[in-house]
Amino acid sequence: MPVAPFTLADLRSARTTGRRVAMLTCYDYTTAGLLDRAGVPMLLVGDSASGVILGHPTTLPIKLDFLIEITAAVRRGAPSAMVIGDMPFGSYHTLGSRAIDNVCRMIKESGCDVVKMEVSEAHLELVKILSQSGVAVMAHLGLRPQAVGLTGYKSQGRTVDEASHILRQSQAFARAGAVGLLLEAVPAEVGQRVVEETDVPVIGCGAGPACHGHVVVLQDLLRQTPRQPKFVPRIELKADLIENARAYVRMIESGEYPAAEHGYTMPEDQRRLFLRDPANGTPSDPAIV
Repeated sequence: MPVAPFTLADLRSARTTGRRVAMLTCYDYTTAGLLDRAGVPMLLVGDSASGVILGHPTTLPIKLDFLIEITAAVRRGAPSAMVIGDMPFGSYHTLGSRAIDNVCRMIKESGCDVVKMEVSEAHLELVKILSQSGVAVMAHLGLRPQAVGLTGYKSQGRTVDEASHILRQSQAFARAGAVGLLLEAVPAEVGQRVVEETDVPVIGCGAGPACHGHVVVLQDLLRQTPRQPKFVPRIELKADLIENARAYVRMIESGEYPAAEHGYTMPEDQRRLFLRDPANGTPSDPAIV
């Protein structure tokens, strides 16, 4: 019997139903079909393909044409899943119509349901324009691998100032029309405050158990990479990819994952300040409107 497609309405309903939604990365038609059969509701065709598929040391070299091509392949392979296409570095960073044209290319040529963008305050107007034009955008905050030259690969939001800034950014992008937020490598307290103080679904990538959904890189889950981030769960690996994917889905839906060992922490003094100061949730940063 055909499985009903997982839609944006289903993801939004997770905010009220308490359902925890699984997402995995995927980069090809064959794997997409297997993950679809496993019941993985959301597939992210991430710029992480730059490393795990193409062998680059960062996500920066991957090209838009390549991501469009593999996103289209995943779309064909997984008709029941929500497919999120990632916008690569440089494809939406200039002002003017080029960024909009590139996003529209991704949607039209790949058939993806949602586009994901690593964002800063500079992208607020772009997200607003896209959302008003009918484009579903997922805003990626916290650790942003495309900004590795500025931040390195380390967790974000561990001080009260950083955490408050991520919270204000999250609120601003929700107001701008983002259909969801992806938080990467932030303390659970930050993830929880973002869930509580925005009205859109929040996907965690090492952001604590309060998030409505969770995503990891498939090759990390299967322990095919030399080193896995601490937020990747350890499943009992089977020879069958479908069984491994189903185990991951079950861990998320049951609440078994993420657990405390998968998360990042704030120093206790910073944690107390962040949790007790209600002003941390106000858009007081002049750069965020």
